[in-house]
Amino acid sequence: MTPVEVLSLSFNQDFGCFACGTTTGFRVYNCDPFKETFCRGFNNGGIGIVEMLFRCNILAIVGGGPAPKYPPTKVMIWDDHQVKCIGELSFRSQVRAVRLRRDRIVVALEHKVLSYNFADLKLLHQIETLVNSRGLLALSSAADTTVLACPGLHTGQVRIELYDRKQTKFISAHNTPLVCLCLSLDGKRLATASDKGTLVRVWNTADGQLLQELRRGTEPAHIHSIAFSRHCDWLAVSSDKGTVHVFALGPNVVTGSDESDPAKAAAAAAANSPVGAAAAMQRPGAAAAAAPAGLHGNGQQQG
Repeated sequence: MTPVEVLSLSFNQDFGCFACGTTTGFRVYNCDPFKETFCRGFNNGGIGIVEMLFRCNILAIVGGGPAPKYPPTKVMIWDDHQVKCIGELSFRSQVRAVRLRRDRIVVALEHKVLSYNFADLKLLHQIETLVNSRGLLALSSAADTTVLACPGLHTGQVRIELYDRKQTKFISAHNTPLVCLCLSLDGKRLATASDKGTLVRVWNTADGQLLQELRRGTEPAHIHSIAFSRHCDWLAVSSDKGTVHVFALGPNVVTGSDESDPAKAAAAAAANSPVGAAAAMQRPGAAAAAAPAGLHGNGQQQG
């Protein structure tokens, strides 16, 4: 019997559950309490990307593995109540990443990022990017703000789309290629890392200002993932060193109700030391941790 291989893992927008794409289908797990919520197996193919929409029945899936269930050039909209695909987006090149919010589907290709209206799969915006084989893409999930982050057209540059303000910002985040980027839930903060893997920088998306620089270490490392806590008072960073570093962020970074907490401010001050108040947890390979109305049809945007 051929062993099942995990091809991808991604959390939903509130980090309450996560989905795994495998060589035989996909599975969804609840985080607390930890348990498998459901499993969808396919005898004839694998799923390389699975993106949830909070906890609803709609997911975006992309074929992957040695025998993909669907072409890796298509995003399939899966309705788990009907246990079938109810829409698709087709492209000329491989899909590198997909991000969802209640009103949008955003797809990253090798040289483009495309944003669609969720209800009718109509193309809303198209962005040219530098080569993006890692599928670097972030999308805010808060209902009252829509912010997108992706690579720009220059090495180490991040493009920020502030859709509610109809503004575009460019941040020269690093001198070397980006390997990871992450937005806070409200889209107000951006964290970035380059292929050196020694520094993580935190930015204000509204004006592109650097808010804090965090040192993960002095030796080069490959950053696997970055994640903000709900109010941006903590930042977790995982790497190929087999560790997860957790940093306390400064009061000028915090966006939620904890920013006036003096204990948090003191912890953040300690975190700014050269070694940082980072907790390194020995977990090799660890990740830093309702359906839209009217969804129908096939979106045939070629990218």
